[in-house]
Amino acid sequence: MKTNKKKSHNNSTKSYTWNLGLLYSSSNDPKIERDVCVIEKSLNQFAKTYDTPNKKYLNNEDSLLSVLKDYEKMLGSMDSKPLYYFQYLSDLEADNPIAPKQISLMDNRLTKAHNDITFFVISLGTIPASKQKLFLASPKLKDFKVFLQRIFDDAKHWLSTPEEKIINLKGRPAHDMWIEGNEMILNIRSILWKGKKMPLSAAISTVALLPKALDRKKISALIATELKAVAPFSQWEINALVTNKKINDQLRGHASPHENTVRMYRNDPVVINNLVKTVTKHFNIAHRFYALKAKLMKQKKLAYYDRGARIGQLEKSYSFEKTINILKKTFGKLNPSYAEWIDVYTKNRQIDVFPRIGKTGGAYCSGSYRLPTFILLNHVNDIRSFTTSAHELGHAFHAELSRSQRRLYFQHSTSLAETASTLFEAIALETVSKEFSAKEKIYLLHNKISDDISTIFRQIACFNFEHDIHKEIKSKGFLSKEELADLHNKNMQAYLGPLFKLERDDGFFFVQWSHIRRFFYVYTYAYGSLVSKALLRRYRQDPAFWKNIEKLLSAGGSASPEDILKSIGINVSKPEFWRESLKEIENDINELERLIKY
Repeated sequence: MKTNKKKSHNNSTKSYTWNLGLLYSSSNDPKIERDVCVIEKSLNQFAKTYDTPNKKYLNNEDSLLSVLKDYEKMLGSMDSKPLYYFQYLSDLEADNPIAPKQISLMDNRLTKAHNDITFFVISLGTIPASKQKLFLASPKLKDFKVFLQRIFDDAKHWLSTPEEKIINLKGRPAHDMWIEGNEMILNIRSILWKGKKMPLSAAISTVALLPKALDRKKISALIATELKAVAPFSQWEINALVTNKKINDQLRGHASPHENTVRMYRNDPVVINNLVKTVTKHFNIAHRFYALKAKLMKQKKLAYYDRGARIGQLEKSYSFEKTINILKKTFGKLNPSYAEWIDVYTKNRQIDVFPRIGKTGGAYCSGSYRLPTFILLNHVNDIRSFTTSAHELGHAFHAELSRSQRRLYFQHSTSLAETASTLFEAIALETVSKEFSAKEKIYLLHNKISDDISTIFRQIACFNFEHDIHKEIKSKGFLSKEELADLHNKNMQAYLGPLFKLERDDGFFFVQWSHIRRFFYVYTYAYGSLVSKALLRRYRQDPAFWKNIEKLLSAGGSASPEDILKSIGINVSKPEFWRESLKEIENDINELERLIKY
């Protein structure tokens, strides 16, 4: 199998590609079909047992307790390993002829199988309010209280069982396949840079690393050419995705485009509105940073490709081996289990490390209740690659610790997932910062602030960008690629400030911005970053606070993110909380100014 071939990189004899053999021996492994059949049979059997005319469990707590136990046992005995396998394979090999076919076939079969039990949560949602209160107060049902409360809260947005089955079945052709098509086109594209063919994803990551403005301009122009070539497809993709979402939102009675995402991540809508408003209100912090950046770069104006540019060279290189050794030592001091997990990931080849043509760009961690954790990187041996590795390991540790929860509460909120990842990233950066010279620490602090600006202000600007897309498509019916590019620039200009001069071509970044296809996901980056700053403040004040942090990391989805945070003394319910964490960025800007003058 292509992904299992040993490859050398930088004269290393180690293989740093995923070992998908941890799941199946090949795409023809007969275990794949057997596993799908087991899932289908288990779900069908549950439906036969409990989808009956007389659903006694809707009225009797003993009967409800029994069926809830069976439901959780059923979920805990299965996973979507076949689908995960082909999705991973697709991310490694954009031109793989088998993966997209199998993803469609597997997704369709598994969706149909899960549709067999759609009746269950829909039925629970019909329980009268008076009976709901009794069940929620029942000592017998206390282990399932959070699960039931969520169902009762969500039920007002549900359709009938047959209608929900239709929504589920059309999810892939109306959403997932559009995204996969766009990503596949991007993954096979490349540019010619200094005589060498470079994957488009690697080119995008390279822009900020180039010290010369002329080089940044040239490579950005090459990237823009590729993005504009894909844009005719992307405009239809975006319009199709948003139109489909608009229909779903209307059917479900969602008041705003982002309501469903906030509900899905179990955040308090009031908290998220406060977050977005507070960060947007303080875009001037980003403006202040970029004004300082322009001075350091000796430029009166900044271009879009300058936003992440470094002000000086950090000579230290971080090979993947060096990165892993530092992170093992750093995180192992917090908890020896972290170092042990890293050993497992590297030994079993659960980390796919280096960029290559055909491999998806960016980085992610994929963890589930029963399956091995897989991490995808595009490591290029710089400090950003180092911090990205720490970030994804933070996700991995969160997944490992969440397995202490029962099956129904394993899945943690995405907003807390981003809290965990940014926390470990910050700790890793603090560790290596001690190795740099005084001059390099100025560069490093500049980069840290730049990354904070990107993680917080840029992502909320993207949140606002998404709102504009949804609003405009709803009112106009369709947005051209040029209109999408203009909306992108309008919202990016808002956080970047007056020193930036954006060109029309800059707007075509929407073509490859994957998060706008996963509606309003981006707020979780800002949420996670700002909350992690509060956690790190407390940990610096008292290292014993790490026990509370691990309580958060082990909580899974056993409560809402806000309640989990409140249980360890972090209250995010007021706008002042977000303002307090934003002050840390201002303090860093003050420190950068001091170091430069000094």
